[in-house]
Amino acid sequence: MCRNIKMLFNFDPPVASEEIRAASLQFVRKVSGFSKPSRANEAAFNRAVDEIAAASGRLLASLGTTAPPRSREEEAAGAKARNAARFGKEGLTA
Repeated sequence: MCRNIKMLFNFDPPVASEEIRAASLQFVRKVSGFSKPSRANEAAFNRAVDEIAAASGRLLASLGTTAPPRSREEEAAGAKARNAARFGKEGLTA
């Protein structure tokens, strides 16, 4: 759906609340169509971000897996390689 929303489950070190909030903000921006809401919509926008962050945190805390935790560096390198293949560019920087 939104390429800027990153997978947050099963990483070492575990996801931080700031990462959950950032993903929630990206989700609300995508759904609402606002990158920055007007003053009239700001309270509803911020409430939605807070509620989605709380629900996401509960979800991540309740999930379990037997798979080994993923490395953030390896995931970033894989994403960079997929991006290079998709857009036909070599040597992209993060």
